[in-house]
Amino acid sequence: MQADTLVEKPRISSIDVVRGVVMVIMALDHTRDFFHADANVFDPTDMEKTSPVLFFTRWITHYCAPTFVFLSGVSVYLGQQRKTKKELSGFLLTRGLWLVLLEFTVVRLGIFFNLYYDVTIFQVIWAIGISMVILSALIHLPFGAILGTGVVITLGHNLLHLIQLKPEDNFFLVYTLIHQGGFVTVAPDHFFMVPYPFLPWLGIMILGYCLGNWYSKGFDPALRKKLLFRTGAFAVILFIVLRITNFYGDPAPWATQKNALFTIMSFLNTTKYPASLLYTLMTLGPVLIILSLMETSRTSFWKPFTVFGRVPLFYYILHFYLIHLVSVVAYMILQGKSISEMDFHFTVNFGGIPTGYGYSLLIVYLVWISVVLFLYPFCKRYNEFKSTHREWWLSYL
Repeated sequence: MQADTLVEKPRISSIDVVRGVVMVIMALDHTRDFFHADANVFDPTDMEKTSPVLFFTRWITHYCAPTFVFLSGVSVYLGQQRKTKKELSGFLLTRGLWLVLLEFTVVRLGIFFNLYYDVTIFQVIWAIGISMVILSALIHLPFGAILGTGVVITLGHNLLHLIQLKPEDNFFLVYTLIHQGGFVTVAPDHFFMVPYPFLPWLGIMILGYCLGNWYSKGFDPALRKKLLFRTGAFAVILFIVLRITNFYGDPAPWATQKNALFTIMSFLNTTKYPASLLYTLMTLGPVLIILSLMETSRTSFWKPFTVFGRVPLFYYILHFYLIHLVSVVAYMILQGKSISEMDFHFTVNFGGIPTGYGYSLLIVYLVWISVVLFLYPFCKRYNEFKSTHREWWLSYL
């Protein structure tokens, strides 16, 4: 059988493969959330409580969100080759609002399995959606101004850590959504949980949009490969230099630990909530290098990842519902519980699973692999449908 090639359509295939890989890795973290015994007991990056296996199980998934957001920006730029700027702006506005709506309804239900709305969570789909809404206006600016905006946000937003508002302060809610993150009580029985304040992610999406120029028609593939590698290597070097000095770029400095391995873990333990500059450099630097290497990759091994990468939202929603459903059914069977005995209030349980209940990391990995394999044929069928139909609504899914 002739091997698939990523060279035929590097603009499309390499991006789809990398996006697909991080989508698969992402499911590992969400499987851990619902299945690992310590998932809601302590932070897996807590140097005092974690183990190397648990730490790196969590750490590898740090690459997912920034890659997904960055490549969303690249895809937006590529959309300019099929739409006028006015059409693209309108599409970004409507799709961004649609994603925000999905976050607070369909995605939220998949995470919590309740309609009480005791909590509303602002996750990556919200961040992508609101960033698209803002980008719908920014694309009308000159390219240099757009790039400058992305660079300033990404390099400079860490300075905002100097400003910390309290619940009683004016603009606390707005500032929490923009940069601070955390919890906001909006009613006696309801609060917002904001792990993804959007400003850092907006910067990442803008940079992805600008880098999309390297994937435009007529751009020299050899030059693109060189630029991707050099930019990625520069990001990695900048991360190492800034991290060593503990001078700027992350609110959580690294420190010498009880042994060399834990010291390395501390060095790599950058801040995701909100996404720091060093977190961004640590994740996107290697991703750019991988994109460079994918320019000339030829292997059928990547085909399944391409499928996932072409239907990211479909996969994202399905994987949450499947992982959560399996975890609840397993809990009910093993604990002899009926559905009437389950409590899905967030203040009591996480999605119906009591804090501290769960399984070993081995079980987590087995469930993760099973979930991905189970979803593949559904994603493959949907990808085939999407590839052969041109209905307007498909671009929103």
